[in-house]
Amino acid sequence: MTFLFAINPVSGGKGKTDWTMGIKNYFANSTHVAELRYLDGKTDAQIVSQAIDELKPDRVVAVGGDGTLKIVAEQLVDTGIPLGILPAGSANGMARELGIPAAIQESLDVVVNGKLKAVDLIAINDNDICLHLSDIGLNAQVVRYYEKNNWRGMFGYFRSVLKTLRKRRQLRVEIDTGEECIQRIAFMIVLANARMYGTGAVINPDGDLSDGRFEVVIFRRMHLWGIIKLFWRYRPFDPKYIEIIPATSVTIETHRRAYFQIDGEYRGRITRLDARIRPGAVTMLVPPDVSM
Repeated sequence: MTFLFAINPVSGGKGKTDWTMGIKNYFANSTHVAELRYLDGKTDAQIVSQAIDELKPDRVVAVGGDGTLKIVAEQLVDTGIPLGILPAGSANGMARELGIPAAIQESLDVVVNGKLKAVDLIAINDNDICLHLSDIGLNAQVVRYYEKNNWRGMFGYFRSVLKTLRKRRQLRVEIDTGEECIQRIAFMIVLANARMYGTGAVINPDGDLSDGRFEVVIFRRMHLWGIIKLFWRYRPFDPKYIEIIPATSVTIETHRRAYFQIDGEYRGRITRLDARIRPGAVTMLVPPDVSM
């Protein structure tokens, strides 16, 4: 088989020499072929698309974080070509969600020997997709500061959180799922295809990447310590502070422009978004022991 590796050389704030050498060493004596392409941060989609057209790979692998994974996944929607992950980013939420090992050798074993899993996507405003988690409000503001200041790693996230805490504001939102329309005051609204953030914080305990729906998670009340725990907590949040609404489509409107991010990539400030589920749109490679 031919494996195409799309490598983000700056994700995680570190060079990818170890990952590159790990890939080359792994395939050195293999009957399979590894083709490496490096993203440049400007024409990433074009680089991946051209490599797929040129090489006709059997499998494509994103080497980076959730943002890199999203870029690659966009080129594979509805193609049936399996998508693998080497978790080389600062926050590897989707890799954590799928049980992908952090070590190079073990994650490469999944790329080569893993089983296939059909994963849903959330289509947003008909021109974007979300594999993992998108949100309006507090966390999107954290992502904005993180990107704007070019901070990297978990320490960079922590600095962004502290800056956000000083400027946090609640939102007045209207949420229409087609079955009900509700109004809420909230710090943050999450569109959750998955269960947890890359930090391990579980915000959607019953989330399932392949159940044909997503969840709208409403953070209604949050005290200071609760906001900090949002980013470093490994068990579900207190239901007194959140509300979870299952949906297959949703329209969300805010009374003022609010920060918005998709899979760890800041998308600007919005007052409205439309989202709908796309069941089984991408095929992922997961460890053999991961339950389907």
